[in-house]
Amino acid sequence: MKSETKTCQNCKSQFTIEPDDFDFYNKIKVPPPTFCPECRLRRRFMFRNERILYKRKCDLCKKEVISIYSQDKDYKVYCPPCWWSDKWDAQEYGREYDFSLSFFEQFDELMHKVPHVALIGIHKTLVNSEYTNQVGSLKNCYLITNSDYDERCYYASGLEHSFDCFDMYNSTHNELCYDSLYLAKCNRVFFSQNSEACVDSLFLKDCIGCVNCFGCINLRNQQYHIFNKKFSPEGYKEELRRLGFDSGSYISSEAFHSRAKEFWSRFPNKFIHARRNKNISGDYIYNSKNTHDSFDVNGAEDSRYCTLLMAPGTKAAYDYTEYGDSAELIYETQLAGLQIYNIKFSHLVWSGSRNVEYSYLTPQNCSNIFGCVSLRNQNYCILNKKYKEGEYFDLRDKIIQHMQDHSYKNKIGHTYTYGEFFPPDISPFCYNETTAQEFFTLNEKESMSQGYQWKGPETRNYQISLQSEDLPDHIRSVSDAISKEIISCAHQGTCNENCTTAFQIISAELQFYKKMNLPLPRLCPNCRHSQRLKQRNPLKLWTRKCQCAGEHSDNKVYKNTAEHFHSTNHCSNEFKTSYSPEREEIVYCEKCYQSEVV
Repeated sequence: MKSETKTCQNCKSQFTIEPDDFDFYNKIKVPPPTFCPECRLRRRFMFRNERILYKRKCDLCKKEVISIYSQDKDYKVYCPPCWWSDKWDAQEYGREYDFSLSFFEQFDELMHKVPHVALIGIHKTLVNSEYTNQVGSLKNCYLITNSDYDERCYYASGLEHSFDCFDMYNSTHNELCYDSLYLAKCNRVFFSQNSEACVDSLFLKDCIGCVNCFGCINLRNQQYHIFNKKFSPEGYKEELRRLGFDSGSYISSEAFHSRAKEFWSRFPNKFIHARRNKNISGDYIYNSKNTHDSFDVNGAEDSRYCTLLMAPGTKAAYDYTEYGDSAELIYETQLAGLQIYNIKFSHLVWSGSRNVEYSYLTPQNCSNIFGCVSLRNQNYCILNKKYKEGEYFDLRDKIIQHMQDHSYKNKIGHTYTYGEFFPPDISPFCYNETTAQEFFTLNEKESMSQGYQWKGPETRNYQISLQSEDLPDHIRSVSDAISKEIISCAHQGTCNENCTTAFQIISAELQFYKKMNLPLPRLCPNCRHSQRLKQRNPLKLWTRKCQCAGEHSDNKVYKNTAEHFHSTNHCSNEFKTSYSPEREEIVYCEKCYQSEVV
């Protein structure tokens, strides 16, 4: 089959469906998509509220609970113990399929009837970690999300197997690390990114195996370097004193972080953040094979358009967002994983489920279900109603035909038939409550013009007692009484980052800052998270040429330190990269980059 160019229903841009794509769609028996890959990802993200938490009452036990659903949401919400209990049965909400209504109208009605769980995660594995979401196996953690197997960690997203870490993003196997992203196997590393197996270091970028390094980039297995210059152990300490750096000072830390970023800009970046792969494209990809146009993926094979699959073992998946872990034949699905097979157009499907379509929150051992909500350990169900095997397949075929013949059209004219993920109209969340706002940021006017819901600010029942600009500059000047203050966020709610306008310094956090000699933050946790996200590359690719001009970079800022395979000629390699052409960073192909850092 030849390639085919289509126009996206939403953004009107053109996108191409390749022969391999058609092979996949034929294999799983679905029509090709009518939205471009980016709009498909944005749409899935609009069903994912990872970080915005509220207090509300459990609709079963009536106790107050932390929830991803605000009190004004017209959904039935149970606390995790009640939702996972045997006190209710999701099949009691089962209903006949009505061929006079569209499928998505009926599914939306079911969504509003069946109880939802207040927080996503394995609550029985959480110890003193109530303010968390999309998590498992945590102990003494606070405000961390999409994370597992952590202890005494705070204000993080995508943190795995870590201890005593604060303000982290997509990092694993770390200890005593702070305000960093994409770290692995690091200890006492602060204000850094994309580094592995480093110790006692600050302001690192793309470093591996470095100890006592400061402001460095592209180093491998080095010690006592400051801005990539080698020092003796005594000279290292003396140079930091001469520079006037004091890690406990907010002014000093901010100034040197800015200085480090300026220094980093003089060096080449590899076109992709990736290790141990074969035949891949995208960014932040590890241990994968034949996986393309994907981001934040570990251990995937024969897949495309995947995002946030950090648990290895994904095979044959398209448009799959979050989790993984022995998942095969997955399409247009989000937050699903753990030995699942043939899952399509679904959200929140886990643990041993198979042959699931258009379903929401089916956490374990469901097979052959269609259009179901909050089912567990069931098979042959449609709209939560149980059928005999033959009846199920006959009705399923009729519903698919009905979806194709009687499409659902939303208020801005987009058409949804069988083969598309849920329309944003039926998401339980407003646009600015979801991950879509983090990666595809809109303001309220832009969101409403595109037909998306928008959540206005919550009423704040607190009074600010201390302005962020009045915080002590140095951690040594901070007393334990600071934990009683309500501190204003420096953004004061003027950003599009779900600013909470104020925050507190909790006791464990303060002790960490004092122990590590780190200054108090000036932003609320949500705004700090957004600032970290701005340091990573976007979920988008551009075709570019290597910027190695032979003896130096194209802009002549960087002079090569070794002879490259193309000698003094300009490198001819092209690649797909998440560095857009207008960005200032120097971008090299892998061969040219490796010549400079190894």
